[in-house]
Amino acid sequence: MGAHTAVVDIDGHKLYTEFHHHPQASKTIVLVNGSLSTTASFAQTLRYLHPQFNVLLYDAPYAGRSKPHNPPGAYLGKETEAEILLGLIERFQADHLMSFSWGGVASLMAVARRPACLEKAVIGSFSPLINAAMLDYLQRGLEHLQRCDRENVAGLVNTTIGKHLPALFKRHNHRHISNLDTHEYAQMHQHIRQVLSLDAMGYTRTFAAIDIPLLFINGERDEYAPPEDARQFAGLIGQSTFATVRNAGHFLDLEHKLACLETRDAVLGFLRTPAPLARRHPPRPPFWQNRPRESLLHTGT
Repeated sequence: MGAHTAVVDIDGHKLYTEFHHHPQASKTIVLVNGSLSTTASFAQTLRYLHPQFNVLLYDAPYAGRSKPHNPPGAYLGKETEAEILLGLIERFQADHLMSFSWGGVASLMAVARRPACLEKAVIGSFSPLINAAMLDYLQRGLEHLQRCDRENVAGLVNTTIGKHLPALFKRHNHRHISNLDTHEYAQMHQHIRQVLSLDAMGYTRTFAAIDIPLLFINGERDEYAPPEDARQFAGLIGQSTFATVRNAGHFLDLEHKLACLETRDAVLGFLRTPAPLARRHPPRPPFWQNRPRESLLHTGT
C-alpha cells in the first residue's frame, strides 16, 4: 500500500507529510528529521518500523517537499519547531516519536509539553552536552554556511558526523547538501547559532517535565554525541533507558547491516514493551477516516 500524502497546515506552516498506514498496526510513530535532512533520510528506518506501526514522516517548512508551499526566508527557532511537532502529534494522534540528531532538541521540547496521546519516544544520536568534537563541527559549519560554501558544507558533514557512512551514502549526502537552497543554509546557520547560545542547564531543566519512557540510542563510535554523554539524561528524565549500537557512528542504521539490525532490535524492543497504564490508548482507525475534509490541503497516495 502506498503512503497517504498530504500538505497540512499547522499554525500557518504548510508541511508535506507521508502517512504509511499498515492494516495490522494499531500504533502510530512520527519520525523527526535532523538538520539538513528530509523524509528520504528515514528510508532505512521506515523498512523495519512500517510492518509494526503506522509511520508519519514530514518535511520541515523550509525543506524538501514542504518548501514550495512556504515563503522562503522565515527562520524557525527550535521552540517553533517544537510547536509544529506538537501540532502534528495531535493531528495524527501519534503514540510514539523517534528523532535523529538535532531533531532531538525540538522533540524533547515537545515531549516535555506532555501531549496526551504520546506514550514513548526514541531519541537517536543526541546528547545534552556539546563536547569538543561537536563544538568544532558546529563552529566550522557556521563559517561555511555563512559564505554559502556548498562544497565545504557537504564535505564537512561527510568527514565528521558522516565519516562512518558507506561511500554510496556519502555521495548521496554530498549531492543533497551541496544542492540545498540558500535559505536552507541560512536556516541551518541560525539553528547552529541558537544551539550554541542555549543555556544548557536552562533548556535541559525543562526536560524534567517529561513523564513517558524515553530510549536514548547512540553509536559506539560517535565522537559527536557519544553514549557516555547521552547518559547524562539519566539525571534529568526519570524514565530514561539507553542503548549503544556497536561499531556504529552518528548515523546508526545507515552505516552497515549489523548496525541496522542492532538499532532495529533496540528500537522495536523498547516500543513493544507495554506503556504505563495511564498512557495506553485503544486502537484507532487511520487518521483520514475521521479528519474534517478541510484539514487537508492536498491528498494523494
